[in-house]
Amino acid sequence: MTWALPEPMLATAVAIADLPEKSAGEPKWDGYRAQLAVYAGGRVLLRSRRGTDMTASFPEIRAAALAQLPEDTGLDGELVVWERDRLAFERLQQRLARRGAAAAQAAREWPAHFVAFDLVHRGDDLTGWPYARRRAALEALFAERGLTAPWVLCPSTTDPAVAREWLSWTAAGVEGLCFKRLDESYRGGVRSWRKYKVRVTTEAVIGAVTGSLTAPRTLLLGRYDPAGRLRHVGRSTTLSRAASRAVADQLAPPRGAHPWTGWTFSAGWGTQRTLDAVLVRPDVVMEVDVDVARDSAGRWRHPVRPHRIRADVDVQEVPLFGEGTLS
Repeated sequence: MTWALPEPMLATAVAIADLPEKSAGEPKWDGYRAQLAVYAGGRVLLRSRRGTDMTASFPEIRAAALAQLPEDTGLDGELVVWERDRLAFERLQQRLARRGAAAAQAAREWPAHFVAFDLVHRGDDLTGWPYARRRAALEALFAERGLTAPWVLCPSTTDPAVAREWLSWTAAGVEGLCFKRLDESYRGGVRSWRKYKVRVTTEAVIGAVTGSLTAPRTLLLGRYDPAGRLRHVGRSTTLSRAASRAVADQLAPPRGAHPWTGWTFSAGWGTQRTLDAVLVRPDVVMEVDVDVARDSAGRWRHPVRPHRIRADVDVQEVPLFGEGTLS
């Protein structure tokens, strides 16, 4: 091995979806950031943004790299798994811990694809090239090698109308857009790209809190399904002091049996720690700001931002589980 993958180039969040001048736009996928290197002698490295070696967890990617990619090639991209016509991030999470026969079985059940959006090495280090030149080289690699699944060439455009059209792909798991200057080199570890994430405002029912009834810290939110069951849909970010006081004024302990009695709630992705949840009477509606990433069960995958209590909205008026932003 005579070369190493650079640190991943990173992005800073922006609030506007407009494609900047002299920039290209790409869809932002609900997947797992990954870099891939194919070295001489048949060695393949698939690593995460944080540098974790994921090669053994995705044997189908390693096999396809050896079969289809030339030696001394370095790609940057996104690992994704499709399930029921949308991206399933939780399947990627489940696959990360699997090795050997378990990883091979997972590859058959939930095969991964590598969505390539940058070429950082091909015989030589390409990170000093501007984005436009690296993009042309990436497209040439796909054309020359006739790359097929699991390789996917990430779309790229300089047309603002096309970029905005991609925002309609959220039902399939596109989270937003990434903007990259055409003349910029690949700068590992630098947050010079820009990312815009689609967010919507909607309502949910407060079913439980962390902290206490008098000083709630975060909210565990639910929506009723058509059968009348309160389904857990997500957890809020930490409440400010003012928001905590306002929410506490509206909360009450359960009256009789609670739909979530006996349930446990995970503290978050990648951890087995459970939350100390305090059940509350599920009759308070909260307006929340959410992005479009969700898991296959219909839960919001990222913490939601509480906006305001909707005392004017009855629980029965909240969208049903499986409708609206969770459809």
